[in-house]
Amino acid sequence: LRFPQKLWKMLESGQFQSIWWSEGGKCVAINKELFEVEVLGREGQQVFHTQKIKSFMRQLNAYGFTKMQRDFQRSASLPEFLAEEAAASAHSQILYYYNPSFNRAHPWLSEMCKRR
Repeated sequence: LRFPQKLWKMLESGQFQSIWWSEGGKCVAINKELFEVEVLGREGQQVFHTQKIKSFMRQLNAYGFTKMQRDFQRSASLPEFLAEEAAASAHSQILYYYNPSFNRAHPWLSEMCKRR
């Protein structure tokens, strides 16, 4: 299988906690720390031919995925601001990738994901 098909299969399997559909099936969300252990650190059963997150991210980029930034609205009050900062730092381990041809509602579009 090509990289997009492997990724699709992984997302649909429900077998992994470190990667899931986000934004209503329009984005891929990855918990970076957990993904490195759960997927890339597998002994003998590698899904992708790498053990490094940077190589995996390069593959995403090579197939037209772009990293999305999460913008958090900040409160004016100090206690609320600090609580939001704590939530945002926990959220910073989550990476979001988008490709217009990779959409859960339209599986046939994934055939259009070609290596650049």
